[in-house]
Amino acid sequence: MQVQMKERLRELQLEHRDLDAAIHRISDDPSHDQLALTRMKRRKLLLKDQISWIERQLDPDIPA
Repeated sequence: MQVQMKERLRELQLEHRDLDAAIHRISDDPSHDQLALTRMKRRKLLLKDQISWIERQLDPDIPA
């Protein structure tokens, strides 16, 4: 189970980095598609939430 979660985490992190790079490229283009940019930003936020959730599952913050 943990191996699958770690693999999924790597996939999500890679997609998050790729989206970040794409967002920067599109933002630099003066004729960019605002709707596409907004969708990419929403997807990036969703990925960030999923990454955070998996990280919490893999390393729960258990008080001593």
